[in-house]
Amino acid sequence: MADHLLEVRDLSVEFHTAAGTVKAVQNVNWYLDRGETLAILGESGSGKSVSASAVMNLIDMPPGKITSGAILLNGKDMLKMSAEERRAINGAKIAMIFQDPLAHLNPVFTVGWQIAEMMTTHGRPRDKAAARARDLLHRVGLPEPDLAFGKYPHQFSGGQRQRLMIAMALACKPDILIADEPTTALDVTVQAQVLALLEELQQETGMGLLLITHDLGVVAEIADRVVVMNGGQIVETGNASEVYHNPQHPYTKKLIAAAPGSGEMPEESDRRGEPLLRATDLHKYYSAFHALKGVDLTIMPGETVAVVGESGSGKSTLARAILRLDDPSSGQIHYRGKDLMTLGPRELFGLRRDLQMVFQDPTQSLNPRMTVFQLISEAWAIHPEILPRKQWRDRVAELLTKVGLKPEMAVRYPHQFSGGQRQRIAIARALAMEPKLIVCDEAVSALDVSIQAQVIELLAGLRREMGLSYLFIAHDLPVVRDFADRVIVMKSGEIVEEGPVRQIFEAPRKDYTRALLAASLDPDPEIQAARRTARMELEMAVSA
Repeated sequence: MADHLLEVRDLSVEFHTAAGTVKAVQNVNWYLDRGETLAILGESGSGKSVSASAVMNLIDMPPGKITSGAILLNGKDMLKMSAEERRAINGAKIAMIFQDPLAHLNPVFTVGWQIAEMMTTHGRPRDKAAARARDLLHRVGLPEPDLAFGKYPHQFSGGQRQRLMIAMALACKPDILIADEPTTALDVTVQAQVLALLEELQQETGMGLLLITHDLGVVAEIADRVVVMNGGQIVETGNASEVYHNPQHPYTKKLIAAAPGSGEMPEESDRRGEPLLRATDLHKYYSAFHALKGVDLTIMPGETVAVVGESGSGKSTLARAILRLDDPSSGQIHYRGKDLMTLGPRELFGLRRDLQMVFQDPTQSLNPRMTVFQLISEAWAIHPEILPRKQWRDRVAELLTKVGLKPEMAVRYPHQFSGGQRQRIAIARALAMEPKLIVCDEAVSALDVSIQAQVIELLAGLRREMGLSYLFIAHDLPVVRDFADRVIVMKSGEIVEEGPVRQIFEAPRKDYTRALLAASLDPDPEIQAARRTARMELEMAVSA
């Protein structure tokens, strides 16, 4: 009998690039037992996803190369198996949930067909596979699963697409589930539901769960043991409570110190004077679906207004309507006194400098054919009055440094970065326009905690220096607590509560707001255990 369900021994992976050899993983050792949750914690580029990709045989070779080690499944080294043997294992024995769902869902097939295909590929009859796919859509919390079965990936929100990926991975009841940032795009209540579902499935099947994350709250909620990685190496291991309360390595201490939600909440901002932007009675219809229902919003100069709520609550629809990326069905939007709804294309083009957006999914918002330098400097080609061409290279280097990247990365393409790094590039691109208002649609949700703290401090510093305003759409409530001046809580296209950040977090008036706060994860495993108990009691009270 094998000592462990899955064991990685002395694994080293390197990539050969034009700039030289990158040692992504160096002599890594870890194991996973049946029924156990192991979290691999680390920042973007630490090697955590590369080691998981090696387990799934998903490393492109070349340019990648596994230079040493063994990956043992029930004692058998998968690195010595044939391609056919590995294909039989992937999906059936080991399944993976990827960080970027849209890049891994086929846009030309319905989601029901894609989930069922996971099972038909491994021999299950089509009718039984379809029935289980509908059951899985229900279990991961998608509304109207029979209707969702026949939809396409683009018809779902970012959080809903991640739930589809989870349903697909669970289709064959694998022995091991590798979850690469599985809740990054999910709102707090759905995140809690998904983590609870994974725990429930573990209890049912004895499945081992390998969790790759930068979120200390997720580790506190679900992990039994933690492996901390930095620079391709393991720097610390232990159970979740030991690592949080008694970290030994300086890098682990830095991660814990960067966790949001422990700082001083901002005082209520002065809302006197003329607003920078005012939206009144916004409605948005998609066929028979009423996505926005009479939403009013005011943003003052230099103010950060956060919008929170579950996936499908209308947060992103509101953001796109305000910027006229998707015109509302009715209502008014005034920016500095100008009615945006009556502006023609030429006038609206002139305002694009002032109104910028950082999208939730950087894979879709960054042109894969352009280098980072081209992506950022494109703003100055379109609006040449911003910056002379001779200053472009220095300014790109400065912006990359500000968002925690290296200037020499300007020659790379988006696919050569992790998800978190791509989001930092998107933020740098928005800052290149020197805007007055930035709409951040889950702009920091994919970032690891230390870079997230750096970017939030960067955004706050720009607000102080330049008087920037933000519409900050987020599901990460600790970040909202630290960064926002006011909070708007949305549900089903309506605003259910709004007020200063202190009032929302310390004295919420609505049960829905209280449920969101109860579902938020704390990085301290002991506090999170108490919060989990409180959440369960609240759910029982609401259901009663």
